[in-house]
Amino acid sequence: MLRFLYLTGSILVISFCLTMGATPVKPVKQKLVVRNDTALVTQRYFNGAALKNYSAQKEFQYGNGGYAGESLWTRFWKWFWSLFDTDDKSILGRIEQYVLIALGIAALVFLILKLVGVDALNVVRHKPLSATLPYNESVENIYETDLDAELEKAIAHQNYRFAVRILYLRSLRQLSDAGLIKWDINKTNSIYIDELTDAEQRIAFKILTRQFEYVWYGEFIIDMPVFTKISTRFNDFKVKAA
Repeated sequence: MLRFLYLTGSILVISFCLTMGATPVKPVKQKLVVRNDTALVTQRYFNGAALKNYSAQKEFQYGNGGYAGESLWTRFWKWFWSLFDTDDKSILGRIEQYVLIALGIAALVFLILKLVGVDALNVVRHKPLSATLPYNESVENIYETDLDAELEKAIAHQNYRFAVRILYLRSLRQLSDAGLIKWDINKTNSIYIDELTDAEQRIAFKILTRQFEYVWYGEFIIDMPVFTKISTRFNDFKVKAA
């Protein structure tokens, strides 16, 4: 075994020495030869009949014969941006330019407000929109109004939204008469909810308050079936609060 390893190592050393002493062979450059392309080329032509057929179809006619000039919208914007030209350096020209710009912006704002359904004149005058349903301020005082009579009147006129408000005011008077809250015309609904000490009653009255606020402040128009369901809830609470 040792003899085999010695022989193999000797062969490797001799081969390495021969390789280091050998003269490198230079690569031979191949001479470039230009070859002509002798492939057969078949010349093709457009189909004149097909082109004529396509040109007769409306979908393939791309002429500008239908152009009728700039649109009204394009002319408007050209006029608008021309207001910012500063060729006229005189004071009168500048004033006229600024006035036209202000009028243009005001007209644009007025148009946008009109599109979104806002009465621009009421916005300028700070005039609140009048309620679409009749409303009597005296009803706010629950001890100076016959709430049952007002409720019957509202139902008779099919003013169910106002009738829900009367139901809520009547519930406040019932709670006040029972000593469960201290009624004050300037208090908010959330204050009355916090004054209720019974947890179950507070949750029930909170639901009624939310129902009332959705109908009244949300200005939802309700019909007789919906009012009947709301009235049932208020009547159920009336029994529990008594």
